[in-house]
Amino acid sequence: MSLHYKLNSLTKYPMHMPGHKRNGKFNIVGSNIDATEIEGLDNLHAPKGVIKEIENKLARIYHCDNSHLLVNGSTVGLLASIMAVCKEGDTIIVACNCHKSVYNACVLLRLNVIFVTPKWNELEGYYTTIDREDIRKAISDNPDARAVVVTSPTYEGNVSNIGNINIPVITDAAHGAHFGISYFPAYPKGDIVISSLHKTLPSLTQTAVCNVYNKELEYNTKKYLDILQTTSPSYVLMNSVDICCDYILNQKSEFDDYYGRLTEFRSKIELEHLSLKYTDDPGKIVISTANASISGVELADILRNKYCIEPEMASISYVILMTSVGDEEPAFSMLKEALEDIDAGLCHQQCRSVLAPNTKADWNAKAVDDYVATDICEAVGKISAEFVMAYPPDIPILLPNAEITPMAIAYISNAIAQGINIVSDSGLLPNKILTKAGI
Repeated sequence: MSLHYKLNSLTKYPMHMPGHKRNGKFNIVGSNIDATEIEGLDNLHAPKGVIKEIENKLARIYHCDNSHLLVNGSTVGLLASIMAVCKEGDTIIVACNCHKSVYNACVLLRLNVIFVTPKWNELEGYYTTIDREDIRKAISDNPDARAVVVTSPTYEGNVSNIGNINIPVITDAAHGAHFGISYFPAYPKGDIVISSLHKTLPSLTQTAVCNVYNKELEYNTKKYLDILQTTSPSYVLMNSVDICCDYILNQKSEFDDYYGRLTEFRSKIELEHLSLKYTDDPGKIVISTANASISGVELADILRNKYCIEPEMASISYVILMTSVGDEEPAFSMLKEALEDIDAGLCHQQCRSVLAPNTKADWNAKAVDDYVATDICEAVGKISAEFVMAYPPDIPILLPNAEITPMAIAYISNAIAQGINIVSDSGLLPNKILTKAGI
């Protein structure tokens, strides 16, 4: 009997948490199936019943012996995975386009971070793939490294295959939960692979999965997931994972049809100035504005305000439009017509290369506790006391305890001027940055 069935069959009066008591007078969406660890509803931290059934379904989908349901997003999976393989002060190899949660794990463990830089697309301005030889060289140069962390697929949909190496690989596949289904690319490889179900599959925000393929890492991974995840997991969220798994397992033809809609969209759209980029993930519609008389931010604003289409993300020279099996044919027709209409009003513009963010040197990750607010124009040469990043995708540009370079300040200033959402831990941008006191 599934969790979904049990939550929809609650009949006993709830003399237990949560406090809304499933009482409709509060008009809380989802409260009718919001419960706690009562008889028959299992326990996420020691699953033996209906939650274990969900994890078994996830294991079938991702061909994994140990799949863990996450209700704190891919973030908690990445934190737990790094803690599972590293001790305080260890060395770790990290692709510099990793999510902030990877960097946070490094700070918590005070790791010595060796960065590997993926290829950079200068035309649109984003990281693409990692050269496997760069990973192998980093391992050769740092034989004490305990793990490698890579992002695959990237936000834009680029896949890196680094092959077999002799230390654990943690793969942030947050944007690849749909991989391995229908005609989409194979699910990413790694000793531990983490995916956000909610990003590309029909599941609620915060739901994710941590797939442990290396049995030697299972105990530690589960241990740290139990430490980091809430002991009051949302049954509304877990119910959505149950439904999502059943949909994947029982409705493969729906994903075939979705793939077909993507193929048709790409074959029929006609653009002269805007251009449709091709990455490894056909589900990511990346529209380049590099050769058009419009920026990515401006294109997003027009789509939003004139055509009632809300993009996933806008950067200086491109826009990401995310799709899923939840998008029916009318959505693709609407998007095609909007993009072609906008394109017809544009003219050609000579493309300008987009500088990469500051290439990060090796980093001794630790927090800075003594700090001052510094004018951004006076910050070069000082030590950053906070993270600064574009959100989304939350890839840091500045790191705490790292020197602030002229290139980093130029990148941040240009991005802000272009309308990119640049955020910092302190929230003091665009005027100030936290720097280490006394320097």
